[in-house]
This record gives sequence, structure tokens and C-alpha cells, in this order.
Amino acid sequence: MMQPVLLFPGQGSQEVGMGADIVAHSPAAAAIFDQADAILGFPLSRLCFEGPEDVLTDTINVQPALLTASIAALRAVEEQLGRPIDAAAAAGHSLGEYSALVAAGALTFEDALRLVRERGRLMKLAGERAPGGMAAIIALDTEKIESICQQASSEGDGVVVIANDNCPGQVVISGDEGPLNRAMALAQEAGARKVVRLAVSIAAHSPLMGAVQEEFAAAVAQAHIQRPIFPVIANITAQPLTDVDAIRQELVGQLQHSVQWTRSMQYLIDQGHETFIEFGPGKVLAGLMKRIDRRFRKMPAVVTWEDVQAVAELL
Repeated sequence: MMQPVLLFPGQGSQEVGMGADIVAHSPAAAAIFDQADAILGFPLSRLCFEGPEDVLTDTINVQPALLTASIAALRAVEEQLGRPIDAAAAAGHSLGEYSALVAAGALTFEDALRLVRERGRLMKLAGERAPGGMAAIIALDTEKIESICQQASSEGDGVVVIANDNCPGQVVISGDEGPLNRAMALAQEAGARKVVRLAVSIAAHSPLMGAVQEEFAAAVAQAHIQRPIFPVIANITAQPLTDVDAIRQELVGQLQHSVQWTRSMQYLIDQGHETFIEFGPGKVLAGLMKRIDRRFRKMPAVVTWEDVQAVAELL
């Protein structure tokens, strides 16, 4: 089998109960959750397995929770194999980029966990310092959405930008209230099939995150980062991150820049990669991949113990 590309989900993929089934069968996965509880000083595992949902989805909690669930799924597969996965590359959607960097050996799980806990705390703080919001736009051309954002931002009361280019026909915009509401109305007028305001009080991947960028840059500067053992594809540029300086720049810049997921996956497909596996809850990335390229409509995702066994057999 060809070397797989490892994919890791971001915020929005979480669900109460995530990781519980895998942990019940895998000592390696259980060890990751135990480690997270010890590092953070509170029972993150119980929050993942039992909720309550509103506490789990709080930005400050959900970021370490998703990282932990994703790495636990990865370690469970490796435990079944009796070796690390011989991967060709990795990519993660927004927060998932930290999971990808752990998989590639650029960050230890402990360092990544501390970073994403701080990232969650600061993003929540940015939502208080610079309130804004996000909206998903379905079935409208990305270039059209780009020009709508520019038009909606031209009145001088803030900005709205593309935050996530997830797949053809699914784009998320982010920014200040006024411009965001105008862009939503303009997208509706332009014929978008659906415009949905997201249930978040932050404007992720937009200039509003600049309110905390300096503090986050200080945390990234202190983290011990190593050269990855295989390439991690950057959200900002959709190109491989291969050295430590580039990784630091990516992690800081990613707060304000859009996640180029369609381009990232297209880059990997164009490089000839044929096997993609998602690690973590939700199967969101598997759904996006189906829309990016129909040939990958049956991309495996590791969510349950059954998935762990199936993927271990595949590898």
C-alpha cells in the first residue's frame, strides 16, 4: 500500500462521547487521555466522554479536547500495527494543524496541548476584545464570495474575510458584525443556496484575531518545535512546512489568515497521493474530500474502535 496522508479535524468536529470507545479498547489511547488530564490539571477525558456539551464546545476546552481525541485515535492505530504509521504527509484543518505537527514529530503531544489550550484561551479573549462572528455560505463561487467580502468591508466599520475555503461550494466568512451581516445579505442576493450564521462569538481566521496575536506569538516562541519527519501542509499557503521557522510563522499567522483546505487537498492529490485517512471525531474532512475529488468518496476515518481495526488492516 502507498504511504498514507494523515488528516486531522478542527473545531466543529467535536461530539460528546468522542474517544470513549477507542479508549475502552486501547491502552495507548487511554494513556493519551490520562496525560492530557495530568497536564491540564482537570479531567478533560470526562468532559470528552460525558460532556456537558456546552462546556465541551467552549473554545478554551474544545481545542485541547479535539487534539487529544485525534492523537488518541492515531496512537491506537499505531498500537495495533506495533509501529508508527509510515506516512507520506499530514494536514490538519485549523486547530487540526497542531495534531498534524504532533503526528509528524514537530511538536510533542505535551507542547501541542499547552499551545492549543492557550490558543483557545486567547481566541476566546479576542472574542471579548474584538467581538465578531462567522457564517457559512453554501453553493456560491469562491471568487464571488471574495468580491462580496470586499464590498461588505468598504463602509469603514470593520472587515469581513474568507476564513475557511473548505471545499467547492462550502466557504466560511468571518469578521465584524456590520460587514458580516452585509456579506450574508449580499451572498443571499447573489444566489447562494444557503447562508448560515455559525453559533460562535469569535471571528476566527480574520484580522480581529490580531487583538491577541502578540500574546500567542510569545507562546509559540517558547514552544519546542523540531523539523517534521514528513511534510505538514500549511493552512495558509497549501504548501509543505519543512522547517522550524516556517512552522512558527504558520502557527502565529494562521490566527488571522484563512484556511486554504481545498487548495491543500488539491496540492496533495496533484502530488500523486492516493490514500488519505482522517483521525478524530466527526468525519468532517472525509465529507469535504468527497466534494473536492469524487475519487476519494470512501476515505477512511478513525472515530471508533472498529475504525481503528479496519485502518490497521488497511495499513
